[in-house]
Amino acid sequence: MATLQERFAAQVPELRKELGILAKEKGNNKIADVTVKQAYGGMRGIKGMICDTSVVEPDKGLIIREHPLLTLKELWPEEIFYLLVTGEKPTKEETAALQLDLAARSHIPDYVWDILEAMPPDSHPMCMLNTAILAMEKESAFRAWYDKGMTKSEYWIPMMEDSLRILGVLPGIAAGVYRIRYGKGEPIDYLPTLDWGANYARMLGLPDPTGDFAKLMRLYLNFHCDHEGGNVSANTCHTVGSALSDAFYAVSAGLNGLAGPLHGLANQECLDWILELMDKFGGVPTPEQMREFAFETLRAGKVIPGYGHAVLRVTDPRYTGFNEFGHKYLPNDPVFKCVDTVFTVVPKVLEEFSAERVAAGKNPIANFWPNVDAGSGALLYHYGLTEFPYYTVLFSVSRAMGMLSQLIVNRAMGTALTRPKSVSTKWIQANA
Repeated sequence: MATLQERFAAQVPELRKELGILAKEKGNNKIADVTVKQAYGGMRGIKGMICDTSVVEPDKGLIIREHPLLTLKELWPEEIFYLLVTGEKPTKEETAALQLDLAARSHIPDYVWDILEAMPPDSHPMCMLNTAILAMEKESAFRAWYDKGMTKSEYWIPMMEDSLRILGVLPGIAAGVYRIRYGKGEPIDYLPTLDWGANYARMLGLPDPTGDFAKLMRLYLNFHCDHEGGNVSANTCHTVGSALSDAFYAVSAGLNGLAGPLHGLANQECLDWILELMDKFGGVPTPEQMREFAFETLRAGKVIPGYGHAVLRVTDPRYTGFNEFGHKYLPNDPVFKCVDTVFTVVPKVLEEFSAERVAAGKNPIANFWPNVDAGSGALLYHYGLTEFPYYTVLFSVSRAMGMLSQLIVNRAMGTALTRPKSVSTKWIQANA
């Protein structure tokens, strides 16, 4: 049996060999053209960076290391992390070894709690989480190795150590942020006999007599773990890491991007809209009421939260997985039933509204289907996690797996400093 560190170490020579062959044989081949619209549109759709941990296919959704996401939903999050790093599913023994590695690194220094307790009581949970991560930067193995002197071929080794350290403390810090920020009591210690996701659920301190909340937490952490390399959090983490900043700096930077409303706020907004809808109709609306309300929303120039996606052109598999969980574990929950009613009505409404737009000479709606944010909030709400500003912290704990795995792989491959060329508006006017 090999540990994660040992298995990846065995893969590194072949990774570097493949990269060398690609650079030699295809180094001057073009992979994309860039339009003015893309340059001004957030670089959307430009193929300009490498990410081997996951891809998002428009007609399939998220694929982790060549595995469609829904085929991985029964795995534990630490198994997903092993897969992200190595491209292989771990054996039971390898999973157990990784769990021991994380438990051994789960101790949170007292100074972290002192800092969190000293923060203003109305601090945003994301600010608290990132402050704690940055405070622990002094423990970075990567920085210590770099300061003493190491070769480029060794960069991935302390990056792996930093990554395991961050993953070891992250559930406890995130749960502690919840308990401190919302007056739930003292932080709860990590329990080495539990898996990573179940530990997070337990340390939040919410009642879970059936263990179903722990099941949801594992699923949530799996479904949000990675999403290619170009989204704000992953791209920011990649850029900061390319400067050889350690994982504490890079992950904190990525999570600060995730804190932005356009990236990490969507599931809050979706749940807020669902609760507003239920308040308007005094409960779960009928399909007819839902259809009328949806058309009113769209014709007022508003969007229906949770529907549409920048890449996907089908129902997000992550939504499908959460919907299946809801039908299995909380089919009679009114908020979930409302989410399900929306799903049965809104895609058809969007299709009809898109036809209206086309008839009026406007652009059609590209995607009628729900994304992951359309349903996840309702499940969290059911189990008592009702503090909306905290939801992005849950997202962060999960997405850290993707960011850290990408950092490890990039340091092993010797990925260069990110430094794209910018041009001015005058240059565009003169040359485009």
